Amino acid sequence: MRLLKLLVQRLLIFGLGIFCVWLIVFVVFETADRRLPWILAVSATYGIAAYLVLPRAIRMGLKILQSKRVPSYTITGDGLPGDPVNVVLVGTLQQLRGAFAALGWSEADRLSLASSWGMVRAFVLNTPYPTAPFSTLYLFGRGQDIGFQKAIDNSPRKRHHVRFWALSQTRAQATWGTADFWLNTERPPENECVLWIGAGTRDTGLSLTRLSFQITHATDSDTNAERDHIIGELKRIRTIQAVKVYQAGENLLAERVNHYITDGEITLAILVGNED
Repeated sequence: MRLLKLLVQRLLIFGLGIFCVWLIVFVVFETADRRLPWILAVSATYGIAAYLVLPRAIRMGLKILQSKRVPSYTITGDGLPGDPVNVVLVGTLQQLRGAFAALGWSEADRLSLASSWGMVRAFVLNTPYPTAPFSTLYLFGRGQDIGFQKAIDNSPRKRHHVRFWALSQTRAQATWGTADFWLNTERPPENECVLWIGAGTRDTGLSLTRLSFQITHATDSDTNAERDHIIGELKRIRTIQAVKVYQAGENLLAERVNHYITDGEITLAILVGNED
């Protein structure tokens, strides 16, 4: 029965892929090609395929596969595995902001048309944009609550950056080890001492997403190194204490997550100071 179910799933995924190719080539491109110059037809086809057709096909494919695994990584807007969770800090929002401000890291602007255009312009012209926005990744059923970054060599194309999601310590203790732990859509009050679940990576340039081919930052695959860099910097300025290392979800040791390599370890530390 299990083999039959697997075969049906694979056939449905194969059929979905064939349908996407037909839709993109014989409907979208041919329609655009009849009405637009060739270069514009190709551009329009890319935009529709990368940002409309393929993301929806990916989400449908994931529903067919019905993956129930408890994640140790964030989720993209397309429902794919994103950046691995690799750091947890304990403290208030004020302490978190104070710690990264002391490092010279900037808080990322909220994603909008204006900030997105500013990022594109800075990227093309290679001009600084210290508060450039992040794409939205999801954890606990919501996008990141806050993010910080620091440009490398003053370039918008290369940067250290980390996204954080707030999680109430009371809720974490009550739901740890259950599916409810990952389904917390409520953000705790800003003055509460919470768990800041973080995913830190280092941007290295320009790339395309693996399945939908959307334009995005290229990132260093070694997220362990970025985790160690973030914790090392916070240690250096003495804004954290009681550093401990935990293993993330089950069966993730030394595994690839999306195009990343992670050892499955999460470093937890307590934020200190920066409170009035």
